[in-house]
Amino acid sequence: MLDIEKIEALGDQHIATSLETPMTENAFALSDNEKIDLIQHHFQKIMETLGLDLNDDSLSGTPYRFAKMYVKELFYGLNPDNRPKISTFANKYGYQKMLVEQDITIDSSCEHHFLPITGHAHVGYIPKHKVVGLSKINRLVDYYAHRPQVQERLCLQVLNDLQETLETEDVIVMVHAKHLCVSSRGIKDKDSFTTTVEYGGRFKEDQLRNEFYGLLKGGFKE
Repeated sequence: MLDIEKIEALGDQHIATSLETPMTENAFALSDNEKIDLIQHHFQKIMETLGLDLNDDSLSGTPYRFAKMYVKELFYGLNPDNRPKISTFANKYGYQKMLVEQDITIDSSCEHHFLPITGHAHVGYIPKHKVVGLSKINRLVDYYAHRPQVQERLCLQVLNDLQETLETEDVIVMVHAKHLCVSSRGIKDKDSFTTTVEYGGRFKEDQLRNEFYGLLKGGFKE
């Protein structure tokens, strides 16, 4: 039997229970189309339980649209086959200063209520032997964002992937986002944002982190 009190507490505290997105061993046993068929069936039952008339022209296609959106759009990042190819290049020009890609759009979903998380990510790194195309950073953030998420985990997943890809610990990731599970339910606070920061290597130095913050709009200070 479900422990409702535990579920309520976990949902309100937004606790990330693991670095990896929790997945079952047979997560990819079904094809995307098979998943769409199943989700369509179950969401139709949800709509009917709510008392909605699916014979209405406006509602009749909603279960399919909902299922397709979940599998193909909102949660495409669950499938590792969809990870963007991150091509790296030799740092032939010897650039060794900070590189920052800021205001990357975050369009994610809270794993506790499946409500939107929207905001921006700011990513910085100091090249060693490798550099990466700027658009690839945006694509990587988008990939990890498009799965049921906790903001702390999102920061770490992007950080760890970039550190491995670039073969350097000198990476910093900041996410500044609004959670609809806070603004549209519970406390219903319409104005608050959540900011998370993860970093490694030289970004553990206060001076370098503050340089990163200073490059962002608004001059964020720790």
